[in-house]
Amino acid sequence: QVQLVESGGGTVRPGGSLTLSCAGSGDFFGPRTMAWYRQAPGQERELVASLSNGGATNYATSVRGRFTIFRDSDKIVLQMNSLKPEDTAVYYCKGTLDLSRAEFWGQGTQVTVSS
Repeated sequence: QVQLVESGGGTVRPGGSLTLSCAGSGDFFGPRTMAWYRQAPGQERELVASLSNGGATNYATSVRGRFTIFRDSDKIVLQMNSLKPEDTAVYYCKGTLDLSRAEFWGQGTQVTVSS
């Protein structure tokens, strides 16, 4: 059974920074694409950033230049800088196994940007 667990959410003032981490456990092996999504109240879930097995990254226009996705050992990290109130959302980690296309989601972590 695969589990993805996010950590690092919280409340920060505008202009501040937060670091989110996602760790996988269970039968989560092989080439994979990892991504962070977010969902604000009343809105659809949207892609924030993705990282392919080969290291290619992709960012939503709204976060480009402020957020960075990268691997740190066995974790996927989303470094968020210059946070804005509109970044407030529940952030989800998603892993997709490249061979089977199986998808796995974490439970989500709340990020609140407020003065």
